[in-house]
Amino acid sequence: MHNKKRNIISGFISTVLGIVLINFAFSSCERIYEDLAPCPHGVSLRFIYDYNMEYANAFAKKVDCLTLLVYDENGNYVDTRIVTGTELQDENYRMKLDLKQGNYHFVAYGGLACNKSSFLMKYTPGEGTGYTDLQVELDSECLTNPRRKNLHGLYWGELTLATADLYSEGTVEMMKNTNNIRVVLQQMNGEPVDDKKFEFEITDDNILFSYDNNLLENGMVTYTPWAQGQASAGFTDEGREVVVAYAELSTSRLMVRDWYSPKLTVRRKADGVEIINIPLINYLLMLKSDLYASMDSQEFLDRESEWSMIFFLSPNLEWIKTYIKINDWTVRINDIRQ
Repeated sequence: MHNKKRNIISGFISTVLGIVLINFAFSSCERIYEDLAPCPHGVSLRFIYDYNMEYANAFAKKVDCLTLLVYDENGNYVDTRIVTGTELQDENYRMKLDLKQGNYHFVAYGGLACNKSSFLMKYTPGEGTGYTDLQVELDSECLTNPRRKNLHGLYWGELTLATADLYSEGTVEMMKNTNNIRVVLQQMNGEPVDDKKFEFEITDDNILFSYDNNLLENGMVTYTPWAQGQASAGFTDEGREVVVAYAELSTSRLMVRDWYSPKLTVRRKADGVEIINIPLINYLLMLKSDLYASMDSQEFLDRESEWSMIFFLSPNLEWIKTYIKINDWTVRINDIRQ
């Protein structure tokens, strides 16, 4: 019984001493003694990317360069910080900023300052510019240069935070703005499909981003494959190899909008006939099964960034409009709003 009381008293004393020491540290920081340095003041920022279908933080693995823009509470530009080193691969990475007391708005871009970046600032942020002036756009060369058609990942996030002595801590939650779409053509009878007999493209108006990461109208662009070829899809019951044609296309953010709907088109080269011409987003959203029924459509499109679509063809290379497979899920065409 005496030992129990002694432990309780010891614990209480330890807690009190801890509080006293913390208060002393803050008092020292506030320069009770004039010979002490002023307290560091600002923010300490953590960056995460868990806005994906795995709900797992992949920032350290996916983001290889970081651009942070700082604005004051009135939206005026304050500063830019760029990080391109290996420190971004550290799960414990924090960016500390010494700032004057106040509220600040932080805008972060991953993948913008890398040598292989596919996007750029439309206007360079600087003195006299504001938060709402911020625009990011796809480098137009990425639409035509075969070596740049596979877009370098772009990530975006923002945070409003007040400063504090010994740094106010905050987390910038980021999302991915780029997609990869693999289109596969397979004959129902198991005969091989030659990719060289087809042209693949996606049309959209999605290369210009506003300050809030929404898309701005800028004119239609055409994405064409960064990779294309043939691949084995297994064997028939008779032991014959099934060879399919595929094309990989990389695009900017896919958004549900009332002013534009992206299209996926596959065209036969021999006669120019479009065997596939579909509203891309309507088809991709069919993958949003009952498991994600409560998830907003735009959230689903933003969390998922790797897509695979398998179309089945007849012997005369026409699309059999019965069903397709999206990310290995069978989707009935009758269920899709055209």
